[in-house]
Parts: sequence; structure tokens; C-alpha cells
Amino acid sequence: MRRILAAVAMSTSLSIFGVAKDKPGNTDQAVLSIEKEMLNALLKGDASAGERYLADTYIFTSPEGEVSNKAQSVADLKSGDLKFQSATLDDAKVSVYGDTAIVTFASADKGTYKGKDISGKTRWTDVFVKRNGKWQIVASHGSRIGH
Repeated sequence: MRRILAAVAMSTSLSIFGVAKDKPGNTDQAVLSIEKEMLNALLKGDASAGERYLADTYIFTSPEGEVSNKAQSVADLKSGDLKFQSATLDDAKVSVYGDTAIVTFASADKGTYKGKDISGKTRWTDVFVKRNGKWQIVASHGSRIGH
């Protein structure tokens, strides 16, 4: 009985102080919801989701091997340098490691970057970290599929 009471007290204490972790299913849903919101904003040319969900330390590695940061990524969308007519979020998988979540997925995209066609199929890895109770993307990497 003491063990049960101690476990309940510990669990309650951890919840009160915000130490208790999300259930894996909740984390999966939270980060996939962000991925979908980011995709919808990308298709609309709206940088607000990027401003909200990309960490200030965000690093993006494009399928071409170019590296950029949050400011550059947001600016490319705002300026119209990055434009998508269509994009998909396929075969998404989430792996959770405490306050870190890794999302892998494939996409079939039709778009341009600075006038250059970037259409094709890509495999993506996004790394999320939970900070101050909110999930942020800290890194993204894309690799072309069958290019």
C-alpha cells in the first residue's frame, strides 16, 4: 500500500511541476500536426508557421546540400524565392526520445527556388525539441529519392 501511495504522490508531484512526459501518442500527434501546418503554410507562401515553429538555432540542409538558418528560410518564403504549387507528406513516422522527436517522411513536390525547378521526390528528417512546453524544429534535412 505504501508503494502505491508513494507512486501516486510522485506522479502527482511530477505532473504539478511539469516533469511528467507526454504520452508517445500525444507527441506523435503534436509534431505531425506541426508538420501539416508547416506544409499548408508553405503551399500558401505563408512564413508565419516557420516563424512560430522553427527554433532560432534552426539549421536546414537542402536536398542540394545547401545549408541555411531560420532567418534565411523565412525570408525565402516571404520574398517568393521559394514557391510550391503542390507538396505531399507521405509515409510519416515519429520516434520520440524524451523531449526530442524525430519525424521522417517522404514528399512529392512541385515548386521552384529562385526560379530553378526543385520538383521531385524527397525523403526528409525533421528534428523537434520540446522547449518551455512547446515543440520546435531545430534541424531539417532532405535527400532526393531516385534522382
